[in-house]
Amino acid sequence: MLQQTRVAAVSPYYHRFLERFPAIESLAAAPEPDLLACWSGLGYYSRVRNIQKAARQMNGTFPREYESIRSLAGVGNYTAAAVASIAFGLPHAVLDGNVIRVLSRLTNDAGDIGALSTRRRLQELADQLLDRKRPGAFNQAIMELGATVCLPKQPQCLLCPIAEFCQARQQGTENELPVKLRKVEPVKLERTLLVIRKDGGVLMWQRPAESRKLAGFWELPEPHLLPSVQIGVRLGEFRHSITNHNYVFCVNIADVRRKPENFEWVSAGELQKLPLSTTSRKALALFSSKF
Repeated sequence: MLQQTRVAAVSPYYHRFLERFPAIESLAAAPEPDLLACWSGLGYYSRVRNIQKAARQMNGTFPREYESIRSLAGVGNYTAAAVASIAFGLPHAVLDGNVIRVLSRLTNDAGDIGALSTRRRLQELADQLLDRKRPGAFNQAIMELGATVCLPKQPQCLLCPIAEFCQARQQGTENELPVKLRKVEPVKLERTLLVIRKDGGVLMWQRPAESRKLAGFWELPEPHLLPSVQIGVRLGEFRHSITNHNYVFCVNIADVRRKPENFEWVSAGELQKLPLSTTSRKALALFSSKF
């Protein structure tokens, strides 16, 4: 859940998810709509699908070896190393953004951290420095150092316990590191969502199972999906960002003479149970605030 998502946003989802799926078996057996509904709003939905795939791979028992953990769906080198070292005391060094920042400053490494060669070099350094007697404590300590002291901007060098060993500090380059050369300019886009109501229901459509994104999720329609729609009052707008795409969504009330094919009237009670896209939730919340 914490991949690409802040702790404050994750916390309520985490507790709700564990209440709904308290064991590997219940997670593995869950119907996908229930799974998606419980995750709805967190985004990056491939994560929750991978969690279920991993639960099914485990067959009721969480693996205790690094390679077995690494083989689980959705688990990469960092997650495998973190779990293996913290949960099972296995000697595997983590390399996340905080660790990369600490190590690049420690060695005054000006390599582009977006480059595979730089990451390999820093991983080798992390492996060399790892305390093999206490790998979990070491990994947590270096991650915490990066999160609280070796900050991206204005690092707290006077408070740093390893400042005397830091080559960037000695060279005065701590504010210039780490180096990340590749920066994609955000794409700005505008879209419109329509709230169409009838007899207490809202007109929605469901993305097909083979959809490249948000498969199985329910969405409010956009004008291009309803050629004969009559667009009415504009309720407002909201912003929504996905990776390097910055969207402005306008929300309008609209009307249709008859229910189009592949659309459904969804009641308020049903909306609470269905996996809704984050943008549809925001649009419906905007509608609710006006009426």
